Order: sequence, then structure tokens, then C-alpha cells
Amino acid sequence: MFNKEYESMHPSKIKAIQTERLKWTLKHAYNNVPHYKKAFDKAGFNPDRFSSLDDLKYVPFLMKQDMRDNYPFGLFAVPMEKVVRVHSSSGTTGNATVVGYTKSDIEVWAEVVARVLVAAGGTEKDIIQVAYGYGLFTGGLGLHYGAEKLGATVVPISGGNTERQLMLIKDFGTTILACTPSYAVNMADYAEKNKPDYDFKSTRLKAGIFGAEPSTENMRKMIETKIGIDAYDIYGLSEVIGPGVSCECSEKNGLHIFEDHFYVEVIDPETGEVLPEGEQGEIVYTSLTKEACPVIRYRSRDITRIYRDSCKCGRTLVKMEKVTGRSDDMLIIRGVNVFPMQIESILMGIEGTEPHYQIIVDRKGALDDVEIMVEVNEKVFSDKLGVLTALEDRIKDRIRSALGISVRVKLVEPSTIQRSDGKAKRVIDKRTLT
Repeated sequence: MFNKEYESMHPSKIKAIQTERLKWTLKHAYNNVPHYKKAFDKAGFNPDRFSSLDDLKYVPFLMKQDMRDNYPFGLFAVPMEKVVRVHSSSGTTGNATVVGYTKSDIEVWAEVVARVLVAAGGTEKDIIQVAYGYGLFTGGLGLHYGAEKLGATVVPISGGNTERQLMLIKDFGTTILACTPSYAVNMADYAEKNKPDYDFKSTRLKAGIFGAEPSTENMRKMIETKIGIDAYDIYGLSEVIGPGVSCECSEKNGLHIFEDHFYVEVIDPETGEVLPEGEQGEIVYTSLTKEACPVIRYRSRDITRIYRDSCKCGRTLVKMEKVTGRSDDMLIIRGVNVFPMQIESILMGIEGTEPHYQIIVDRKGALDDVEIMVEVNEKVFSDKLGVLTALEDRIKDRIRSALGISVRVKLVEPSTIQRSDGKAKRVIDKRTLT
């Protein structure tokens, strides 16, 4: 562990720390951020009356739209001269969500990412190649500062330029790779096509830290097989801090949440009611130590559950399951709720398919129409037409049986679907374009 005191602390002691830090956070936000003062007053909540974690349910939620409405710096709780860095979302669907960091916030961020790296087997002897994007996106700099905090060597290559990525992995002796899971697959495919120039088996790479987009267990297994490494999930949100909110340990059985810095709840996404530990719903985050831009009951829209177990790694922190989808990414197809991750899980369990697909949703007349483009490997695509037809039918049958919807399937040859250096674009919903 990077910080054994907190990572293995008894849950009752963690709760006491959370309570005290929440008292500070609520007052800090109320006294310094007009949005929070207005929202708290409207809800009839006064931070002075907060005495236990159970009282948090009386605090109103913070929504992504609230962050957009307060663009750019309306949610900052400190003057700009105290802010040493800002990050933001792309703002492709409206105003960007902007977050700020004091010097202390940056130190906390580096601390939690260092914990992530140690959980994945990292030490100061490692060479960590950061292939997340640098800039306003939190991924690159988040991993960068965490690796430096650990004392490891950082290769700050950012995303893209796959040929150069592979060259540096080989020439620099990279031991840990950090990027999105879909980009890791892209790198593996490129290496496979360009053997013997690039071959992961001849490198020192031992582990990968993958996040920024949902992925299935089958995707993990594919990455581990293709690249020959241990693949670990990292989770975070730019609105909360960036990467480093939670991570997997060597057991790869749930992601430990760093509870000394983040308080989590799971709610029913429809009613907002707080659910007991173990029940699946939307996870909600409250920062406990952020100075510049505190977030209180931020609705992530990510669907998961939280639970506690006796993890063999020795960490006592609450766990969250791998995110299964997002409440706002949920597709309603002819009245059926469908998450893209469910379709991915089905596809990756069928032999012959590649981990590259796209779901295209349209409306024909009054009915929803779904077409799934799926890449298949070269052997299958070059085989007889009957083989492709049988594979299409098998995919359609599996989806109909598991999800209760009928879809059209279009099998395409390798490299047909456009690749991304960052998050893969899995869904094109043309219904929202008209």
C-alpha cells in the first residue's frame, strides 16, 4: 500500500474522519459558493445542523447542468489567486464543466493516483508510459503527477501516434501502460499486424491501468491475452477530482474507493432515494478535502453498487463494482432499457468477433431500429458467406435472448470501424439528431 494508515483503516474510524471532513466541506461550500448557499437554503438545509453521515440525504444533489450553468468559475470556493490549475470537459453538448485545484488539491490528487499505481504493483523502480491525453482532460496529468509522487519514471507521451507508443515501450523499457482500454486494444492490433517490429512479448511491460470509459471483463481478458500483462481498472471523474477516485488491487475483484477523500452513496436514479450497500443504482460523490471546487452529492450517472468484503490485499476501503453503464447513456429501445455495455458483453463472448463495434439507433416510422456493426477477424470474414450469415444469426439470437430486443447485425472486415486514440464512440443515436 502507498498509505497503509488510511487504506487499511477500520471502517468505523474512516466514518469518523468522513463526518468531520464533511462538516468542513459543507460549511466551506455554503460560505463561499453562491450556488450551494442558494440550493441549501431552498432545501431548508443549514450546514451547522449537520451531525452525522445520515444527514447528508437532506442535502440537494449537484447535477452536471449546475456545473454548466456556473461556467466557468462559479463553483470555485477560493479566489483565483489560490487556484494553481484548471481542467474542463470538452463542452461539446453545451458549456464545459470546469474544475479548479489549489496546491493542496493537486497534492491530494497525486496521493490517490500513487495509491492506484501501488495497488497495480507499481513501485519507484517502474517506468510508466502515460498514453492518456494531456491538456484540459484530467487523464494525462492525473496519472503523471501520481507516478511522480510514487517516485517512478514517467513517459508523458499522451494519446495517439501508435507506432511511436510501441517504439517507446520497447526502447524505454516501459513497465506500466496507462490509457483507455479501447486504445490498448488498438495498440495490440497494430503490434500484431507489424510483427516482428513490434511484439509485446519482447518488452518489459507487466501491467496496464485502464479507465476513462466503461469496459467489460471480457475486454480485460482480451487485453491481458493480446498484450501479456495484468490489466487493472482505474475510475474517476473530472468533476470529482479526475482519475484516482477508486481502483482495483491485485485481487481484481471490485474497485477500492478512497473513502478518506470521497464519500459515496448509491441512489435510485429515478427517485433519488439512497439505497442500502449492495444494491445497484447510480453512484453519487461528495468530496471531503477539495478546497478550490468542492462537489457535494454529485450525480455521476454511473450505474454500479458498493459493498464491503475482507479483501485479501488488506485494504478495508469500501468497494464499487465495475461500472455496468450510465443512466444517461441508457438506450430505450421499444420500451426496453439497454446499456451499450450489455451488448459489448454479449459480443465479446462470441468467437470470431473483434472488440470493435458500433450501435446505430434510428427510427423507421414509429419503431426504433437498431443496427450493430461488428468487426470479425480476418479468417471469419474471408470464409464462406454461410459462415458469416450463421455468425450474424448467432449474435442476433444472443441479444434477443438476453435483452429482449431484435436487432440487425452487420459484420464488417477488420479495421472498418473508425479507431479512437481516446474514448471509443460506441453509440450513434440518430433519433436525437432530428
